[in-house]
Amino acid sequence: MPNRLALAQSLYLRKHQNNPIDWWSWGEEALEEAKTEDKPIFLSIGYSSCHWCTVMEGEAFADDAIAEFMNANFIPIKVDREERPDLDSIYMQALQMMTGQGGWPLNIFLTPDELIPFYGGTYFPVQPRYGRPGFLQILEAVRRFYDVEKEKLQTFTQEIANNLQQSTILPTVATDSLNPELLHRGMEINTAVISPRDLAGPSFPMIPYASLALRGTRFDRQSNYDGSTLSRQRGEDLVKGGIFDHVGGGFHRYTVDSTWTVPHFEKMLYDNGQILEYLANLWSNGVKEPAIQRAVRKTVDWLRREMTAPSGYFYAAQDADSFSHSTAEEPEEGLFYVWNYAELEQSLTSEELAQLQAVFTVTPSGNFEGNNVLQRLHEGELSASLEQILAKLFALRYGQMPTEIDTFPPAIDNRSAKTGNWSGRIPPVTDTKMITAWNSLVISGLARAYSVFGEESYLILAKNAANFILQQQWLDGRFYRLNYDGQPAVQAQAEDYALFIKALLDLQAAVPRENQWLETAVRIQQEFDDLLWSIEMGGYYNNAVDTGKDLLVRERDYSDNAVPSANGVAIANLVRLALLTENLDYLERGERALQAFASVLDRSPQACPSLFAALDWFIYGNSVQTRSQQLLSLVSQYLPTTVYRLATDLPEEATGLVCQASSCLEPAQSSEQLLQQIKEVSC
Repeated sequence: MPNRLALAQSLYLRKHQNNPIDWWSWGEEALEEAKTEDKPIFLSIGYSSCHWCTVMEGEAFADDAIAEFMNANFIPIKVDREERPDLDSIYMQALQMMTGQGGWPLNIFLTPDELIPFYGGTYFPVQPRYGRPGFLQILEAVRRFYDVEKEKLQTFTQEIANNLQQSTILPTVATDSLNPELLHRGMEINTAVISPRDLAGPSFPMIPYASLALRGTRFDRQSNYDGSTLSRQRGEDLVKGGIFDHVGGGFHRYTVDSTWTVPHFEKMLYDNGQILEYLANLWSNGVKEPAIQRAVRKTVDWLRREMTAPSGYFYAAQDADSFSHSTAEEPEEGLFYVWNYAELEQSLTSEELAQLQAVFTVTPSGNFEGNNVLQRLHEGELSASLEQILAKLFALRYGQMPTEIDTFPPAIDNRSAKTGNWSGRIPPVTDTKMITAWNSLVISGLARAYSVFGEESYLILAKNAANFILQQQWLDGRFYRLNYDGQPAVQAQAEDYALFIKALLDLQAAVPRENQWLETAVRIQQEFDDLLWSIEMGGYYNNAVDTGKDLLVRERDYSDNAVPSANGVAIANLVRLALLTENLDYLERGERALQAFASVLDRSPQACPSLFAALDWFIYGNSVQTRSQQLLSLVSQYLPTTVYRLATDLPEEATGLVCQASSCLEPAQSSEQLLQQIKEVSC
């Protein structure tokens, strides 16, 4: 019999609806039940495309003995981290305090009265293995500790609560610390993060770090790290590696190795949006590698074909796992994407197979569990004949050639995946919810790709998604984070505000003549300031005061993770708004926010590349006013601290006007002089 989660909107929560565990959703009713029953809370946080979350759902959470003990002794609560990143952030930080590491699924035990964590971990096996005790043993030990060791429990939870509270208070530093030397030191330290040092670990896109390295290439300074080489290498690793789906387009989450070969196969919207913007910037900075342009085109094709809802927004993610056939009990990782050598021999001519092997990693033994993940061996443009071979592989996967498919309907859950009338392989499940922050990242990526490559369809996709958010994501005067089948859900958090305002400004940069994007950004920025700005400390809280009553602390996000930090993006937005509107109040607010995080910039620079990007805007931000035709040539170039305005009152003999804050240069008399002025004030 399904449990309470059968009624949840979240795909991740619904995946647990048939567990014997009596799951609750996070909310007042569940928290009150824990207090009334004096039962500790077992809080489990994950997301729909998380591989080990799926594993634990089918193992420990499906075990009857575990469920019986859990239901009798705990209040089990499931949370989708994509719905509530604020909850996830707090309890992930607590887990890292307790164990020194984190990850998903995040499983943590809380006191029922104050919701303070006192024990936690990630994946727990049913039986002892991987050097970990069995989950039932853990449950028994935790409940025994809660019942017997009250004094130790009180001491430990008080320490955790104090540490969490202390983490929200940042020390002050000298007021003159926001200077170029701090910026350049941060650029160098963060550029080092993407240098190829670890020969054994996984490879993540880490776009905020790569983007900061790319920003640093415009400065002529001595450095231990060559930002030009490293930012280019990051782009080429992405577009040549197995992390990119060379057949269908789109980027997987990361690779499990340092050679960018074998991915964790889930495709997350937030990665693809950031990578699109990065690759477009790399191209505009002079890295004209054909594989970059192909990866952009194929990724947009994937977004249009598989990730775009009829109403214009983008779906959240696709799973790593898929079913081999309709009667399979469990999905298998990567099955939709990999290629068995015998299958290739059967489907391709010997000449075609040889041609494929000359360019991609294809061997009889494979590179992933006996199968092949395609990875490019060389740079350069693919021949027309090789593109046709890849189109044949596309048809093997999807059942039709690329030119025959406009849209590919999503499998919305395991049942629809197994019962769908697929003419090719059974696809992975797609999480079809709309997340404002993640859609905003894709809007930004598409807007930048349009500016650089001039493909009108990129801009149309971006505008459609932006208009959906503008028309659907306000309810009773408040901005909302999610949308399920046309219904807004969960009030917006700082990353939703910051990234959507950035997306609107990026649309304005792509089409400066369309002033409505700027006007809308100004309006939403006011709402952001009214609801989430910290009057006492500066910067933006993760959520509004009236939406965080069930949180242990109110955090101000400044660290970059899978998504850029909300405050880093928000501060850059403030500088851009000041330059575009000539309202210096925005600049003053941006400076105060940077000052609030100055100690982080100084003492923990590796945590916050997006804050350094904001500092770059603050120090070197400039605006250029020129005529429409001149703007078209400028927006396609890599000028990372420049905003664009359509001039209305330039002298007839002038080409453009470059300004910083409250001062302007002499009007430029030629395109060459204008570009030279922009570059001079940018470094």
